[in-house]
Amino acid sequence: MAKTLTQKILEKHLVLGEYKPGNEIGIRIDQTLTQDATGTMAYLQFEAMGLDTVKSDLSVSYVDHNTIQIGFENADDHRYLLTVAAKYGIYYSRAGNGICHQVHLERFGKPGTTLLGSDSHTPTGGGIGQIAIGAGGLDVALAMAGEPFYLTCPRVIKINLTGKLQPWVSAKDVILKILELFTTKGNVGCVFEYAGPGVKTLTVPERATIANMGAECGVTTSIFPSDEEARKFLKAQAREDDWQELTADPDAEYFKVVDLDLSELVPLTATPHSPGNISPVKDLEGTEVNQVCVGSCTNSSFRDLMVVAETLKGKHVHPHVSFVMAPGSKQVVDMLARNGSLADLIESGIRLAENACGFCIGNSQSPQTNAVSLRTSNRNFLGRSGTKSANVYLVSPETAAAAAITGTITDPRDLGVPYPNVDMPEKFVIDDSMILPPSDDPDSIEIYRGPNIGEPPSNNPMPQTINGVVAIRVDDYTTTDHIIPAGSRMKYRSNVPKYSEFLFEVVDPDFYSRAKDIKESGRQNIIVGGISYGQGSSREHAALCPMYMGVRAVLAKSFERIHTANLINFGIVPLTFKSEADFDAIEQGDNLEIPNIREKIANGETLVVKDTTKGTEFEVEYDLSDRAKEIVLAGGMLSLIKNKKSN
Repeated sequence: MAKTLTQKILEKHLVLGEYKPGNEIGIRIDQTLTQDATGTMAYLQFEAMGLDTVKSDLSVSYVDHNTIQIGFENADDHRYLLTVAAKYGIYYSRAGNGICHQVHLERFGKPGTTLLGSDSHTPTGGGIGQIAIGAGGLDVALAMAGEPFYLTCPRVIKINLTGKLQPWVSAKDVILKILELFTTKGNVGCVFEYAGPGVKTLTVPERATIANMGAECGVTTSIFPSDEEARKFLKAQAREDDWQELTADPDAEYFKVVDLDLSELVPLTATPHSPGNISPVKDLEGTEVNQVCVGSCTNSSFRDLMVVAETLKGKHVHPHVSFVMAPGSKQVVDMLARNGSLADLIESGIRLAENACGFCIGNSQSPQTNAVSLRTSNRNFLGRSGTKSANVYLVSPETAAAAAITGTITDPRDLGVPYPNVDMPEKFVIDDSMILPPSDDPDSIEIYRGPNIGEPPSNNPMPQTINGVVAIRVDDYTTTDHIIPAGSRMKYRSNVPKYSEFLFEVVDPDFYSRAKDIKESGRQNIIVGGISYGQGSSREHAALCPMYMGVRAVLAKSFERIHTANLINFGIVPLTFKSEADFDAIEQGDNLEIPNIREKIANGETLVVKDTTKGTEFEVEYDLSDRAKEIVLAGGMLSLIKNKKSN
């Protein structure tokens, strides 16, 4: 039978289950990555498993999020990560070496392998023909321990690319068009597989940009074939031996096929406050711009920054624009420095930031009040930039450069200058000195633990009956950034009691005190949400901190994949409304009772929710495999592991 590329790789890694879309399967994970914002908790959880070393082929710990290191907490965590990596067989990419996805693509990504990362943009690796999936830190810790990664066997959607991008239209515009076509909801359990004659016109960095932002559509991952273009990229990285040709069979069958003519695309932007709000740049021309930020894991490659450098060469940044550039890796900076482009950029008036995530997660470069900020990053959720009143637009490097010059949103085709001709180098600068290998003498390594680092909190088994209060009721498209903030608050990521104080602060600053009172009264907290609850970051703290605050159930219209897995991993049951009317009837403060929930989940029976405040009741749905039932009833994965060890 003819097979898709996705099927070929997943079947090769299948450990449990049958490759049948919709079924739960377990796959072997070859590589893992973490970053410092999620990695600290992932490694604390790995330590709790009591193993001597990781069991994966390759595990890399990157420091790329909180590199500003305001306060002692981040520096302490980075020292913890360094010592943990040395002791347990993990490579350590130091702060300044670059953004995990960019560096991993350059130095470690291998076609045909599986990569699990504690960051939702891990699918960047799909640009090189790797099945790369974002997950919560606990799932990554389990993969490092040699356990399978469980997921729903995906439905594969073929994106058939034809034609070639026109000048001033880039890969960012491709994925923004995909977001316009598919939106940010309704794609859970799917994979985007790119094919067609248009693929060969895209370089690996361009493919990586497209694969990266597939995460905003909610798909499991995105993947491109490993072809001659992938071979050239790996050869330039002195890693040609890692290449293998991988494509789908010509007559493979797909869940859906969508045709996209690259030659018909125009410069696009995602307008505030969602990556799914797509508009042609032309329609917004003339809007005053206060800030431009180029970088992030989406658009910080050598090619991206060369386009900006060539566009700005001999010009100056508009006096009313703050223009910040964050290269994706030390390799990118080395390349720009050696060919003179870095000097050109500095002369034009850019502000050079660290090779890190920085502005993308709102821990630096917050724009002014009511600002218009154009960014080449992947998310523009309300408040994510660090300034709640700011309006953030997601754009290509080309559109960003045009705005930096003119001071307004400008279709780059209207600049009236030739499009920069940027060729991929035949050889990249290779310097892995900032990637530290694990210790040859792990027994001599003492793990460093600063005062901000605590043990992962555990949970109690699911009670027989949930008797709780709706601590908060949130709208559609509530993201993990809304649930638990990024930015400067992330320095408390290894201090769950402290981090929990900031739950839902973007939407309701009183949530923490209210939830604390409910918990102390001996009742459970319940969260009610709308469509696509938990979209965005893989940040497991969006489930871990609610668990710590006594949340036992989330009722929503629909959930996103990674957050669903995180809720289950921490013993919170995700329940889905059967009707809009049931959602509409619930108010914050209502007392909800779910009788016999343990018994009914164990037996697969229908759950009834009683609103004892209003004297009504309604049914809810849940989609839990036998494995997921065991986890959620035990109070989460760590509780389950401890129970099995004690028995």
